[in-house]
Amino acid sequence: MSSAATSSTKGRVLLAYSGGLDTSCILAWLIEQGYEVMCYMANVGQEEDFDAAVVKAKGCGATKIFVEDLQREFVEELIYPAVQANTIYEGVYLLGTSLARPVIARRQMEIAARENCQYVSHGCTGKGNDQVRFELAYYALKPDIKVIAPWRIPEFYERFQGRKDLLAFATEKNIPVVQTAAKPWSTDENLFHISYEAGILEDPNVTPPKDMWKLTVDPEDAPNTPERITIEFVQGKPVKVINNSKDNKTVEGGLEIFLYLNQLARQNGIGRLDIVENRFIGIKSRGCYETPAGTILRVAHMDLEGLTLDRQVRNLRDQFVTPQYSNILYNGQYFSPEAEFLLSAIAASQKTVNGEVRLKLYKGNVIVEGRSSKSNNLYDMEESSMDVQGGFSPVDSEGFIKIQSIRLKKWGLNQKLV
Repeated sequence: MSSAATSSTKGRVLLAYSGGLDTSCILAWLIEQGYEVMCYMANVGQEEDFDAAVVKAKGCGATKIFVEDLQREFVEELIYPAVQANTIYEGVYLLGTSLARPVIARRQMEIAARENCQYVSHGCTGKGNDQVRFELAYYALKPDIKVIAPWRIPEFYERFQGRKDLLAFATEKNIPVVQTAAKPWSTDENLFHISYEAGILEDPNVTPPKDMWKLTVDPEDAPNTPERITIEFVQGKPVKVINNSKDNKTVEGGLEIFLYLNQLARQNGIGRLDIVENRFIGIKSRGCYETPAGTILRVAHMDLEGLTLDRQVRNLRDQFVTPQYSNILYNGQYFSPEAEFLLSAIAASQKTVNGEVRLKLYKGNVIVEGRSSKSNNLYDMEESSMDVQGGFSPVDSEGFIKIQSIRLKKWGLNQKLV
């Protein structure tokens, strides 16, 4: 840090900045408290006017603004390993918000170290999961970092008790505020999904209004003609998409494939979800989600595993690896020894998951129409056939049944004695 910055401020802060009302007010408030503030924005695929946000941050007093495009590493390092593991939280949620946090936090720590920032700050609320996810990542990556979480500081949250107070402060500090009709819910968006919560959605029995859903067309309004595609996987990761409905258009490349699947899923109404989940901090939360490409990939990948993955490997992965890794992501413990261990297990489990899956996309549905594998097909059509013996003697089943029945016979005898 320069001597001028040291003598004139409490220290240097790198703020995770969105350009919205909350983080703009946090920026001005931190400066008011005597800190030098730099701003960091992560592009993880959200629809955002980054240029306008940079101008706004400069106007609020930020000494530097960093805009980082993290889309490719988000897809290749976080999303695709999650697809390989079939990660899911509480049986329904595909972890879209959680998945983006590690790449965002990692780059923030890299910039903080490079710019000699003693502090980092964020705009997460004191009741949500994100404060945990970001801060556990911060401390794992830079154990000596100091975190300023304004929404947990009484001096801040008692002063700003609602939007009205934030708007008054913005006026006082000449922070430009775009006057738009406030929607009665909050959102968080990235390349993988968008989430909706709070406001009218806090009543779990309120049906989301039709105009809330931003990414996907209503399944009822989706095209009446199905769209057919083929996805090729290598070691559990998608490497090619062929659109069989549009002149066999082919898309390759990690990010490019994901963007294309998002496009197809959105126009076919795929990926909507409305749930009540358990937050890590112990509070139940109602959330609505749109996960277009992620929904397609989950269906395709799980289907191909049925053809190519050994039964016991799949059983062990599903019982231990998938639930544990899903919880690790949800709880913000990606940067941890257990996550490293599980990621190595996930990669090992996917060596044979090679092949193609043919899908029909139709009015919110992802329907498997076929699958094949040239190199790792564990399915023997003759062996499985009811019409062909195929090298399997039915007599062998008798011994198998006898062995399996030994303990059950003993249990049955004990039941009679009781």
